[in-house]
Amino acid sequence: MSETPQSTGPTQVPLSKLPESVGAEFHSTPVLITQERINGFAKVTEDEQWIHVDPERAAAESPFGSTIAHGFLTLSLISRFMFSALEVTETTQVINMGLNKVRFLSPVKAGSEVSAVIKIDDVTEAKGALQATLTATIGVPGSEKPACIAQFIFRYYGEVAGQE
Repeated sequence: MSETPQSTGPTQVPLSKLPESVGAEFHSTPVLITQERINGFAKVTEDEQWIHVDPERAAAESPFGSTIAHGFLTLSLISRFMFSALEVTETTQVINMGLNKVRFLSPVKAGSEVSAVIKIDDVTEAKGALQATLTATIGVPGSEKPACIAQFIFRYYGEVAGQE
């Protein structure tokens, strides 16, 4: 994936302008994937496979030459990427409604910095809110393929969306 411009903070889009933003892309700030972060995720999820938590064995036996982050660790950063890239203003509440599709396309080695491009795919009205379907393309500098592509849904409540 080619390198993308780094954001200095989230782009603000008023809720009333969200439907006009379909097709727009927003760039997140990067996150360093340290071995400590990987180990912590492994402990919490009870997924302590050596490919994630044993740097010596991974260096010797893994096709990647080092430990790699769990795919779900990379995926779990979507909210963080989203909020560092895009701030929808005029809201009273934001709800993460879930995921439609997720693909893990390349590994994230320990010590890598990942960031995301967030694209607004669609905005519709939904029960007193505006519901946005977005795609996060999570990349690692120097990698030809993204680490993860995930389509997710956020619901935004606020005065403009019929919710006061």
